[in-house]
Amino acid sequence: MSRKNTFRNEELSEDIQTEMSDAVEEKVEETQNFLKNILSPGKLSTYLVTRNLPFAAFLALLGLVYISNRHLAERTVRKIDRLGREVKELSWDYKSLSAELMKLTTQTEIAKRADSLGLRERQEPPIKLEVLKEKNK
Repeated sequence: MSRKNTFRNEELSEDIQTEMSDAVEEKVEETQNFLKNILSPGKLSTYLVTRNLPFAAFLALLGLVYISNRHLAERTVRKIDRLGREVKELSWDYKSLSAELMKLTTQTEIAKRADSLGLRERQEPPIKLEVLKEKNK
């Protein structure tokens, strides 16, 4: 099984191939040993776990606070969006009602509604009445 050097496109010698295989096997063994040492129920690993248990609990608490804060922020954003849409709707209602009121309060509209009640608009200007006070003697 000959391997080619990808940099030079040349075949690797047997010595180099065995060196590379040995290096890979060593690294695999080191990794396995490291995992065994960490996961073994020896005194050192038990001591490390018990010593770092408060820190792990603190990290778990921070995680819960982070998650709850995120949920609260999302709920607040949804509420703000809902209230914004509601404000827009109410603004549209206000504008349409205001325009309708302006139309209904024009002089011609008032005259039409008063005519249906039997009232009519006065054609001559109002008369000013003056009251004279008599002097008592």
